[in-house]
Amino acid sequence: MKRFVWIGAVLLLASCSSGAPEPAPMPPPTTPTAPPAVALPAKPPAAAAEKDQCGLKDAQAFVGKNRTDLPAPVDPSRWRVACTTCPVTMDYRPDRLNILFNPDTGVIQQVKCG
Repeated sequence: MKRFVWIGAVLLLASCSSGAPEPAPMPPPTTPTAPPAVALPAKPPAAAAEKDQCGLKDAQAFVGKNRTDLPAPVDPSRWRVACTTCPVTMDYRPDRLNILFNPDTGVIQQVKCG
């Protein structure tokens, strides 16, 4: 019986020995790199630039005039006349002309499409 105890002890010590190779060290962390640049399309030529769908070019003449000087009747499907502090819908329509006036003086301050 002593022999079995002795063999068991030897096997136990053999299994605990550091005969196994150590694991390889972790590689150093890599620095992330940016993805390659993507070529953006060139700007469209001036002729293909956004067209004046709402008549903004002609409406610039209204800036500085009183809102009562606007031609009547105003087409509500194409023009929106509102004061600069009035709530308006945020929907964007490129064919609609927005005419914004000062609520105190009635003077048109800004015209824009949308």
